[in-house]
Amino acid sequence: MLIRDLPADLAKPLGRLMVAVYSSLDGFPSPDEQPDYYRMLANIGDFTRQSETRILVALTPDHKLLGGVLYFGDMKDYGSGGTAPEVKNASGIRLLAVDAVARGMGVGKALTDACIRLAREKGHAQVVLHTTQAMQIAWRMYEKMGFNRSEDLDFLQQELPVFGFRLRL
Repeated sequence: MLIRDLPADLAKPLGRLMVAVYSSLDGFPSPDEQPDYYRMLANIGDFTRQSETRILVALTPDHKLLGGVLYFGDMKDYGSGGTAPEVKNASGIRLLAVDAVARGMGVGKALTDACIRLAREKGHAQVVLHTTQAMQIAWRMYEKMGFNRSEDLDFLQQELPVFGFRLRL
């Protein structure tokens, strides 16, 4: 598998993948309940306009899209609720999505590892991310990778509890 920055021609396919993944999560708000959130997912390529934000994708050797994630080198661009955008000396990870056919192949871990490497290259002391109860597979993966719950980062996205995690580097 190849991890690289999002090629422009894959922005729309990644947006469709993100919408499909998040809308299929049991217990996660639907597109009807949070249309702005899903509009953001569909237009994921817009995040590349932020100077220290990168969209990383996982591709097969023949360039089939397996998944993607957003990496924030500056937390002011993180764009979540709660206190995360105010965290100093940190990188952020958001919107990890893996195609259903690629689950269990290590795609999510490889994308997360790539973000951790970028944070280390920037000399940051920590990596911040959020997840929900509906994302138990990702939650367990983050904990296995050394992320710890950080209740100070928790917030509500409308009625949805969102839980903060932090990895000290």
